[in-house]
Amino acid sequence: MLARFQKITHLVVFSSVSWLSTALPLVSHAQQAPDASGLTNSVVKVFATSRMPDPFKPWAKQGPRDGTGSGVVIEGNRILTNAHVVNYANQVDIQGNGSGDKLTATVVAISPGIDLAVLKLEDESFFKTHPPMARANTLPEIKDAVLAYGFPTGGSSLSITKGIVSRIEYASYTAATSGLRIQIDAAINPGNSGGPAVAGDKMIGLAFSRLVEAQNIGYIIPNEEVELFLKDIADGKYDGKYVMQDEVQKLENPALRKFLKLDSSVKGLIVHKPHKDDASYPLKKWDIITHVGDAAVDDQGMVKVGADLRLNMRYWVQKIASKGEVALTVRREGKSLKIKLPVVTSLPQLIPDLNGAYPPYFVYGPLVFSKATTAFTAFFTSNPSAVTSYSIIRSPLVTRRSDPPSAELEELVVVSSPFFPHRLSTGYASATGSVILAINGTKVRSLSHLVSLLRDNKEDFVTIESDNKGGETLVFPHKDMLAAMEDILTDNGVRSQGSPELMEIWQGKKKVVAAN
Repeated sequence: MLARFQKITHLVVFSSVSWLSTALPLVSHAQQAPDASGLTNSVVKVFATSRMPDPFKPWAKQGPRDGTGSGVVIEGNRILTNAHVVNYANQVDIQGNGSGDKLTATVVAISPGIDLAVLKLEDESFFKTHPPMARANTLPEIKDAVLAYGFPTGGSSLSITKGIVSRIEYASYTAATSGLRIQIDAAINPGNSGGPAVAGDKMIGLAFSRLVEAQNIGYIIPNEEVELFLKDIADGKYDGKYVMQDEVQKLENPALRKFLKLDSSVKGLIVHKPHKDDASYPLKKWDIITHVGDAAVDDQGMVKVGADLRLNMRYWVQKIASKGEVALTVRREGKSLKIKLPVVTSLPQLIPDLNGAYPPYFVYGPLVFSKATTAFTAFFTSNPSAVTSYSIIRSPLVTRRSDPPSAELEELVVVSSPFFPHRLSTGYASATGSVILAINGTKVRSLSHLVSLLRDNKEDFVTIESDNKGGETLVFPHKDMLAAMEDILTDNGVRSQGSPELMEIWQGKKKVVAAN
């Protein structure tokens, strides 16, 4: 699973981030180009002070970090930038090109998955002299000339770098989100995040990342994704893009085609595992998806877009799906059928993204419980030995990494931190990173469920079982754990025993309802 993702870095500049020293040289690549059309007046520098979550100390936030990125003025007196520039920011300011004044901004819409955010200004008079940049309504062509505008590290003035469109593809943005992505070879560096990429006199996308292992491979979010995002947030909230929930496989292998008794004229994707196996569900195992809408699907799962471009069929799903359905043509038992397939705007995962929230937590004696998130498991990405170790003990953090939640298991509950120092934990090995299986023999569905089990416990002892090979069963005297709480919280500077929603459960103000 982890090997699927290339090492891509986002381009916001944090003043305290050490990897800036390894960034590509900027000044030697930057080319200040003439700008007769006045596009530079639509580009802004974004300043953000952020307090990121600390998944290993979920009761606290990380220290404030000052970062900078770029943005572009769009219609409606708004500024478009990347989500990662302003995510978790408690203070945001913008500065126009060539201006010495900073203006206070507010994040009014954000999607960390597709990496887009919209800002509004308290003083909208700024937009009288800073017009919106026009956006192209079609995809660029490969080899089209492109200029990347932004405020990267290495200087304080606007930088404009020149290159071409190298590649257009449908790719993973995060483990849970995919979308259209354009590769350019114009030099983009930390600080370019959120700056527009321009072809001719129109924006074609927004810079958001670069490939670490290579020079001059940068990526922009194309206008098509921007338009989907802006349309989605028109009602004040972001829902997400439509995606299929079914597993499919390619139809390239000759033996596979022979097994299915298919002649060479039949092309498409095989349904490997439908999302549901009940009789009413429109897709069945071994169906061949031949068309998405009117677009033909080839044996590699691609559809033709324009004269020279092929993209993953899931791109066409997000493009034409409406009201929770997408039209498909499938081949089943030698016949062609037209169906309406249910699609969703998100794929729930047992280990979800935080999506701009802070992790919930609950302290019980010297233990800190939280829920497993991609932020918590991020240490796997740069630590292959940790993946190996957790695989050996069959930790659900590895073995169930991409599983969907269910009524029996809504989320994974983890011990997020080392034991707080206290005699109650004497003799136990570190439980950090352990997934909780059961409390007093009752399997734990969620963090809320765990809190309710501890709240309602009437036994003298509490047994806590971990869900991994070779783990210990922790046994604690319940009354002593409760009696020690105040001292433990005070000694470790923890202001509350749990996050607000969990304290409501602990205090009996809120019931825990199992998911359907």
